[in-house]
Amino acid sequence: MNSTSIFDGVLIGFAASVPLGPIGVLCIQRTLQRGRLSGFISGLGAAFSDTLYAIIAGFSISYVVAFIEEQFFWLQIFGAVILILLGIHIFRSNPAVQLRKQRHRKSTLVHDFVSTFLITISNPLAVFLFIAFFASFRAVNPTTGIWGQLILIGGVFVGAAIWWLILTSIVSLFRSAVNLRRLYWINKIAGAAIIVFVIVVLIVWAVKELLKSDVV
Repeated sequence: MNSTSIFDGVLIGFAASVPLGPIGVLCIQRTLQRGRLSGFISGLGAAFSDTLYAIIAGFSISYVVAFIEEQFFWLQIFGAVILILLGIHIFRSNPAVQLRKQRHRKSTLVHDFVSTFLITISNPLAVFLFIAFFASFRAVNPTTGIWGQLILIGGVFVGAAIWWLILTSIVSLFRSAVNLRRLYWINKIAGAAIIVFVIVVLIVWAVKELLKSDVV
């Protein structure tokens, strides 16, 4: 049963991480600019955040879900603002200046981890995503007890980490072909992609809310 739980967790964590949203773009950009380790650690920050939301979904903490539903509007706005600011920062960043700064820094891995963790944790939709995944896989079984649930959650983190390792390893293979000029335009494209992604999501969400209000 434990092997089944961890296998289901790995599948859920992997599947939930595969869609390349703003965090995926950010990890790709950091891998190209700072190396595979920076991109992978950034991905682990997102994986850790996803794991926390998986814990909420897996243990069915109803009052947390209720709070997210009640404050969903403000949480959505907060997350959108953070992502737009991130997109602007990447768009305006100069790779030559950043590379010079990195030579004077011993390590930015903690910043890489914490930044992606905070960005990912600001997305309350993740808890509902994991609820849907757990329901689809029928992974949550109260009879397994707390240890079975913890094994499942551990599998989620492992699955997410595997995805970020695969992604950053593939991107790292092409890093040698990226010079400063190409990196400059990659920053522009990555920053613009994040901004456009967030705006499209907000528009879709606003349209859905308007349609709901018309129906009511």
